Amino acid sequence: MKIHYEMVEDIRRYISNNKDISLEEKEPQFRNILRAVRRFKGVDAETRMIEIGTGTGWFPLLCQLNGLKCKGLEISPQLIECSREIGAKYDLIPDIELGNLEETDLGRDQYDVVICSNVFEHVEYWRQGVAKVYAALKPGGLMYFESTNKFSFTSGEYSGPPTFGMYGWLPDQFRYSLRKKIHGDDIMKLGIDFHQFRHSLLRREFERIGFTTVLDRVQVADDTTVSTGFRLSVVKWARKVPAMKALALTFAEATRFICLK
Repeated sequence: MKIHYEMVEDIRRYISNNKDISLEEKEPQFRNILRAVRRFKGVDAETRMIEIGTGTGWFPLLCQLNGLKCKGLEISPQLIECSREIGAKYDLIPDIELGNLEETDLGRDQYDVVICSNVFEHVEYWRQGVAKVYAALKPGGLMYFESTNKFSFTSGEYSGPPTFGMYGWLPDQFRYSLRKKIHGDDIMKLGIDFHQFRHSLLRREFERIGFTTVLDRVQVADDTTVSTGFRLSVVKWARKVPAMKALALTFAEATRFICLK
């Protein structure tokens, strides 16, 4: 992906919808991510973290508020400015660098934790991006990964007609054509979801790149925080029955992994 210094329409929409969301409103999501990470790796004031694709910057800002270090990498200058405006309300200055993942030098063996939350669907050359993340992690470092799931019946990318909840099922070129027709060609700059992933595809790639431990969302699920009794039942059965696990991962609302180098 290229950096676009001009205001892209999808970024304008995103900022309009999210600029007034407070850090307090994001606190539960922040805690959930940290809880998942801390089950497999300690996080304290000395832990070096980076978030890829910071959006409005709420994760690095909440890290600051909680005495943690988290740098950010963001492709949109306007989103970085938005994060600064939000941070100013709390007397915080976010440490967010402008750059795209495919080309930015993250260094080697630099970070203990890399957060990739709802960003890789927008990384055009995603395998190159994952390789960058792997190289940037210290030995024993952890990647938290969450993104789209192709066969989910819900989508955070698009939920309007005529997809009837099956947006992700469409072949890539059909999805691109649909979004361009609705939102204009501008959507291909920073707004489109280039990829609708599958757990099996991601697992193979993470293992190929060299992660020694790759845990999917069933393995990562914490019984104390699963949101409903039905979901908890699905998780428990998925752990016992391989076919149930395959079914649950196929139709889950998102892909989610914890990967250790």
